[in-house]
Amino acid sequence: MGLIEHLEARLGTITGGWKHDGYQVAEFDSDWFATIGLSRHPLHSRRSARHLRLELITGGRPAEFLPGLLAQVADEVLASGEALLRGDVVGPRGPLVPGSALEAWYAAIPVYQDDEFAAVDLPDNTRAAIVWLAPISAGEAVFCASHGWRAFEDELVRHDPDLLDLGRAELPLCRG
Repeated sequence: MGLIEHLEARLGTITGGWKHDGYQVAEFDSDWFATIGLSRHPLHSRRSARHLRLELITGGRPAEFLPGLLAQVADEVLASGEALLRGDVVGPRGPLVPGSALEAWYAAIPVYQDDEFAAVDLPDNTRAAIVWLAPISAGEAVFCASHGWRAFEDELVRHDPDLLDLGRAELPLCRG
């Protein structure tokens, strides 16, 4: 199964897309978006000194801002040459969508999908990780930086927020 088939099997049918320099952003009929072709660019891992291949996904409501936001992160990843690893935070940079408390992206395993979705075999006999960009608040980003990604993910499990709601409230751990 190729990359597109892998994504469509879990995210739904591709209904649109945008070309960018070196990759595309695909829209699925399920409020999910994914890069396609980012994995053609090997990215350096600061933890292992290896080169990794990845594709990024994000999803949520309202969805109209997500293709541009996903492309912005993908462009930054390509420009830096650095892979996004589990627990990495991009931002904060102000509200992701108007009126939202969410200002950053958290690099996570795609927990809303089955375990096999987290990686895909590519035609050139390499493997790409699927990195989920989950929207988080500035306070949640600070918590993640100060307590580590494992503690942050424990808090996500404890509070069980709707990580697809771009209008969700910040987790209580981050309030005043």
